Amino acid sequence: MKRAEKAARIVEILEDLFPETPIPLNHRDPFTLLVAVVLSAQTTDKKVNEVTPALFAEAATPQAMAMLSVETIRDHIRQLGLAPQKAKNLKAAAKLLVERHDGVVPQTFEELEALPGVGHKTASVVMSQAFGHPAFPVDTHIHRLADRWGLSDGRSVDKTERDLKKIFDESLWNKLHLQIIYFGREYCPARYHDLSTCPICSWAATKKRMREEAKRDGRRASRRPSGSSPSIPTKEPPSVATT
Repeated sequence: MKRAEKAARIVEILEDLFPETPIPLNHRDPFTLLVAVVLSAQTTDKKVNEVTPALFAEAATPQAMAMLSVETIRDHIRQLGLAPQKAKNLKAAAKLLVERHDGVVPQTFEELEALPGVGHKTASVVMSQAFGHPAFPVDTHIHRLADRWGLSDGRSVDKTERDLKKIFDESLWNKLHLQIIYFGREYCPARYHDLSTCPICSWAATKKRMREEAKRDGRRASRRPSGSSPSIPTKEPPSVATT
């Protein structure tokens, strides 16, 4: 099957499964979305949504966040992974927003990526979800599924992003990246996944990929203690900026 035909069928299936794609990180505006996405690195959206209400009650603007001490910010987010570094980044980013952008979140990739703790993926989420700018944020789920489905070769996240942008129409990017994440979470886990029964992998994955994953999962199963069960990820809302 040609990539264009495969892409069209994938879009059709995802649109049927996920016609609505709410942003899973609770936020009020571009700044609180930026904060939530920065916090979502190496943790779950559920955890982020648990800590942000108290944080935003105290600092929902760059001006207010810049006034907080790093220690106060860290206390609010201490349940999250990498909390000390994230606290430093949030304060520094808030200060730069106030000093360089009059407290307004900029609407360019260059300016966003100049903020502490904001990489290309985080900037892509903000540009797409806060400002409607066409972007294709690639998290670990998208990177993994693009490789499984033969849409990219898995060499790098950057290459996966370039490949997907070439394959899918620009008008689909902002919704499609969330649909793929939702699909990865609910239907297509990284481990112990039977590709032959998957709504997309069953026809999109190559036979070579099916053999490779079956062999890999077989090796993992053989290393498990006798009587134990596979550790299959539980379903949860996707993180739009998972690292």
